[in-house]
Amino acid sequence: MEILMSILIGFLFMAAIYLILSRSLLRIIIGTGLLSHGTHLLLLTMGGLSGKAAPVLAEGITDYVDPLPQALILTAIVISFGVTAFSLVLAYRTYKELGTDNMDLMKGTEDND
Repeated sequence: MEILMSILIGFLFMAAIYLILSRSLLRIIIGTGLLSHGTHLLLLTMGGLSGKAAPVLAEGITDYVDPLPQALILTAIVISFGVTAFSLVLAYRTYKELGTDNMDLMKGTEDND
């Protein structure tokens, strides 16, 4: 299972880097979202994909999974949602002001002034 997750994480990182290196602002935002999803899966895989019991305090349960990676992933999901929402609002405002989402046209070089 870890091999399959590693391949999926590699594919997500590959697609995210491809989108981040593009010129469109919306593609860059989608790329950062994919990168954060790949990071969440990486943290989950590093925590272990065993079939142990849930971390609940009950009688007779001695072997349970570590809850720390799950808590880290939950925190990272909330933070990435906030950053993505802020980035989308900023991209919308930039598009309304400049009329484009092309990063080359937003540079303000001598050719594009």
